[in-house]
Amino acid sequence: MLYCNDDVRRQDRLLDESGAIDLLRNGEFGIVSLVTPEGSPYGIPVSFVWDGADRIYFHCAREGKKLACIDFLPKASLCIVGKTNVVPDKFTTAYESVVLQCSMTRGLPPEERMAALKLLLEKYSPDDMAMGMKYAEKSFGRTEIVCMTIERFSGKCKRIT
Repeated sequence: MLYCNDDVRRQDRLLDESGAIDLLRNGEFGIVSLVTPEGSPYGIPVSFVWDGADRIYFHCAREGKKLACIDFLPKASLCIVGKTNVVPDKFTTAYESVVLQCSMTRGLPPEERMAALKLLLEKYSPDDMAMGMKYAEKSFGRTEIVCMTIERFSGKCKRIT
């Protein structure tokens, strides 16, 4: 997993790696950008979790447009936007974001799928882990887990004082 801001046009607005890692760890959702089998762009919001190394996981139904896109072209971009603040009198917006380039994998082994569901529960429902794990076990057969292996990512921000 390479953190590289070389391609960011506005070098004065770089988000440092620790800020980017914080967005990976704590971002509420991200937009996955894919390509449909027809060649059209397709972006969809997902709740995600980072494994602390080089993988991002999200869950979905076992069939649908997202999965058809992944089967067609298992590459994606994930954009995570953190804090924003519109500043009307300055005609601008403060923001922080990361963009990740990833390869996609589905059809993961059951152990990895359940571990990913546990990570998702720890992130989004930490006070309800026991009930969440029961729910995950009950719905396991109808839940797909997609793994996004991070190849490289970059971050950008605008601070307004």
